Amino acid sequence: MNRIKLKLLTRYAVLIALTTVMTMVITIPTVATEGYLNLGDMVVFIAAFTLGRKGGLIVGGVGSAMADLLLGYTHYVPVTLIVKGLEGYIAASLLETDIGRRKPIVATSIAGVFMALGYFSFEIFMYGKAAIASIPGNIAQGLFGAITSVVLYTSLKRARIFN
Repeated sequence: MNRIKLKLLTRYAVLIALTTVMTMVITIPTVATEGYLNLGDMVVFIAAFTLGRKGGLIVGGVGSAMADLLLGYTHYVPVTLIVKGLEGYIAASLLETDIGRRKPIVATSIAGVFMALGYFSFEIFMYGKAAIASIPGNIAQGLFGAITSVVLYTSLKRARIFN
């Protein structure tokens, strides 16, 4: 394996692990849908910034699903793999557009709202009308992740941490 591929693989591994940890470090249970709110979206968006669509998809899906598995929320693992993976993919896709480059908060916020609607689409079948209760918290989680990731990425870029 050449040095460039090893470096990229290491970035993926670190961001997957960081997504898992940030998802697990603070969990706020949502009673109505047997889920939880967390800080993992921030790292999913950082992966979208730094690794692009493929990285956002893999880091978002695998890192977040791993946290669900480790925390015992096994009923959410499949949906998390899909929804959080698509959240990272959508954020990276939008970040590649002109408006995404100029206003990254728009790109990450749209992806965060998608995440909330993605979970709602799953939860409506499991919990019925009670699934509506998860929307405000998930939107807040997505927007918090969007804001913090943009601030963090901008700061790290100014400090020339990224090439």
